[in-house]
Amino acid sequence: MPAMRRNDSKPAVRLPLDEPIVRPTFARERAAMRRGVFPVAGCDEAGRGPLAGPVVAAAVILDPKRIPKGLDDSKRLTAERREALYAKICASAEVAVAFAPPARIDDHNIRQASLWALARAVAASPVVPRLVFVDGCDRIAVECDCVAVIGGDGIVASIAAASIVAKVTRDRLMGRLGAAHPGYGFERNMGYSVPEHIDALGRLGPTIHHRRTFAPVAILLGEPVAEADILPSLLPL
Repeated sequence: MPAMRRNDSKPAVRLPLDEPIVRPTFARERAAMRRGVFPVAGCDEAGRGPLAGPVVAAAVILDPKRIPKGLDDSKRLTAERREALYAKICASAEVAVAFAPPARIDDHNIRQASLWALARAVAASPVVPRLVFVDGCDRIAVECDCVAVIGGDGIVASIAAASIVAKVTRDRLMGRLGAAHPGYGFERNMGYSVPEHIDALGRLGPTIHHRRTFAPVAILLGEPVAEADILPSLLPL
């Protein structure tokens, strides 16, 4: 038989190798401390995407000697794990939270309202930080150095801690709003545009906690939809 020739015209298919999961570390904070910069805070928010409820921001200054194990982006954790870490963070770190209500979101747009809440959380910190790491691409208006870290809640320990505090705080608040306004399922959907929530909007109409510029609330009310708010209203963040 003639020898089989390899078809060099087709590149070999390589299966993707499993990449290690990146977890938050305290490396950036320690690097700042070695430069004499301390305290260092991490800042993050929860609730940019929902149709209802506030944006909740948190600022956390971790104690280098008592960093809770298992810190991670709050979206990668179960509700039970977030609650457990929330308790450990509050018991060992300096923590502050701030809220941007729906009225501010409607008046200033979701991005500006979120940045305002983040700055307010830092200003409310019981210990004044000298450096703030904030999740995302935008720096915030604080009276100290600020470094924006894209994807920071998954790589910077202080930001991860803040993401957990913000998420747990907001989820608890939405549970209370669910009890006060039955029918929307706030205690389950946290205000996001899931079918249960959309159906309730059609039957019950919006509450004072709904964001009037977010589709489909704005459409239901016959009001203009804020261009920047169309996509966030559909994406759980």
